Amino acid sequence: MKYTNDNLKLENSLKKEWIITNGIGGYASSTIIGANTRRYHGLLVAPLMPPAQRHLILSKVDESIEIDGKKYNLYTNICKNYISDGYKYLESFEKEYIPIFTYKIDDVIVKKYICMVYGKNTVTVLYKVFNKNHKVKLIVTPLLNFRDFHSENYNHEYVMEQEVNKQKVKVCIDENIPIYMNMSEGIYIEHENDSFRNMFYIEEEKRGFNAEENHLIAGRYEVEINPNEEKNITYVASLEKNIQKIDAQKVIDEEIARIEELTKKSKLIRKDINKERVRDYIIATDNFVAYRPSFKLHTIIAGFPWFLDWSRDTLIAFEGILLITKRYDIAKEVLLTCVKKVKCGLVPNGFSEYDNKPLYNSVDSSLLLFEQVQKYINYTSDEQFIKENIYEVLKKIIEEYKAGIDIDDNNIYLDDDGLIVSGTASTQNTWMDAKIDNYAVTPRNGKAVEINALWYNALKIMEKLTTKFETKAKAEKYRKLALKCQKSFEEKFYNKKKKCLYDVLGDAKVRPNQLFALSLTYPVLDPSSEIAKEMFNTVTKKLLNNYGLKTLAKGEENYIEVYEGDSFRRDMSYHQGITWPWLLGIYNDAFKKIVEAEKNKNEKKKLEDDYNKFVQNVMDTFLKESENGKTVGGISELYDSKAPYESKGAFTQAWSVGNLGTVLKFRILGTDKEK
Repeated sequence: MKYTNDNLKLENSLKKEWIITNGIGGYASSTIIGANTRRYHGLLVAPLMPPAQRHLILSKVDESIEIDGKKYNLYTNICKNYISDGYKYLESFEKEYIPIFTYKIDDVIVKKYICMVYGKNTVTVLYKVFNKNHKVKLIVTPLLNFRDFHSENYNHEYVMEQEVNKQKVKVCIDENIPIYMNMSEGIYIEHENDSFRNMFYIEEEKRGFNAEENHLIAGRYEVEINPNEEKNITYVASLEKNIQKIDAQKVIDEEIARIEELTKKSKLIRKDINKERVRDYIIATDNFVAYRPSFKLHTIIAGFPWFLDWSRDTLIAFEGILLITKRYDIAKEVLLTCVKKVKCGLVPNGFSEYDNKPLYNSVDSSLLLFEQVQKYINYTSDEQFIKENIYEVLKKIIEEYKAGIDIDDNNIYLDDDGLIVSGTASTQNTWMDAKIDNYAVTPRNGKAVEINALWYNALKIMEKLTTKFETKAKAEKYRKLALKCQKSFEEKFYNKKKKCLYDVLGDAKVRPNQLFALSLTYPVLDPSSEIAKEMFNTVTKKLLNNYGLKTLAKGEENYIEVYEGDSFRRDMSYHQGITWPWLLGIYNDAFKKIVEAEKNKNEKKKLEDDYNKFVQNVMDTFLKESENGKTVGGISELYDSKAPYESKGAFTQAWSVGNLGTVLKFRILGTDKEK
């Protein structure tokens, strides 16, 4: 993706963001003109306890260039009443593998490449300076910080210690964790009591948060470039000590080779598939894959810039991020991560950013695990791994759900009718989990539709696995539980008046969660039944749009279609009508089930045509979004539900990216079938 100076206008450019990641939860991110608009932006956001405890270390580096004694500032920074205008010299921004900024003043060109060292809290910046008949000096000024990435730093005078050895600099803002910098050449000039004051984050102001902060300027680098000289210069910032020999060009080459290898191993490229499109998808999925050293296993980050790894998100994104891309070894590790800290039958919904403590506020994560285990087997045929590592956990989950689980007020139990009950009026343990203090915005306690669809599916998968791994006799108990669940589900969940399913028994609001009744390996509803067709048609008519599915039908009480304002207003709208792209995945799978179940040839042909139009529309929408949307190389967490359907929330989200892959894999990604 390349943006030239014709489409690098200030207002639009401030809304377009990019990100690169380092495989341990850290990242570099900003806008396409290099101005930070969020407190989460920075060139080195580093996890101190990977992938958690993320801290802003290097906010940005500001470059100036002197040409024959005249100074030009290439940087763009925002203060409340001022915006510096370095963007006027920006000829282009492009990102294939990494972000590249190209500046031009007269006949002097400065190209800036940003790349992280994979697996390290280290970022490199490569400057390629092309000089004609001028005396040129490149000035590079790092803006440092040391704070939790969810906060801001208002220190007007940073307390620091600085050690300088030629181009290598050690800066201590936090006495326990020094920051190291190095420039491949030039001189370093120390600054005393210097800071960039009142950097203004326009996106944080929109979100109702404090929007200004100060950064430390410990010093600057100056590099002379002679007339008619082309020079490559490496700048490095790191929490690692030995960085003097790091060559940014080598780091870039290694990162490109790593992505190329992932693309090759995915086997998604064929003659009728655009290689660059596959590569872009591989990069988008790879951004979320991170190593968790405390487990010695990989995990999936839910979304950037602010989420950590959440098991619910991981399991919903699992197929698109890891199976379609054939990263089966990582997929095994992610499944092991999910079961590592199971407690009372509950897969942790996530881990604390601050102490890695597992969090158990989820009724669906454990049940989603069964579906992804089945998909892992579908893709790999590796039943032995499941038998040796996961199967006993699955058995325990079923038994705990039957017996009842009440840790963290989950209030999960199997009722006499074979349906699962969960939650309380103030407990949010489904994916619609917005909560303000003790107030649940979308209380879904009781018998929720997707939880019981997932329960039925889990029982049927266990019936199949137990038949294979043990005996058919031992599998019989799962078959009986599933049969009882299905019978009660068919009797109780159909809402005749609205021709769909109740979201929760007693709650007739039209929501997308009912799609789980059709989308799973073992649908609790018969896809050929009139109830299934009516439900699907209602969801299509009332919830589907180009960017995903709305979380509540227009006309329902408390419907909101624009996500905006402070945290209170945003939480009140989060699942009350806003569009979520990840829901396209379960809609797609439900649609395929409807098509496959149709026996009438003419009707089946019509459904197939409609399905193909749906997939084509998803393809067209998100190809356009990749070119004109806010995120370069990612898909946002959510969208407004009215024109212009503006993207909101986290600017790239694992289950958004993963489920786009799930929908488009037969066309864009080129897999003829699941293995």
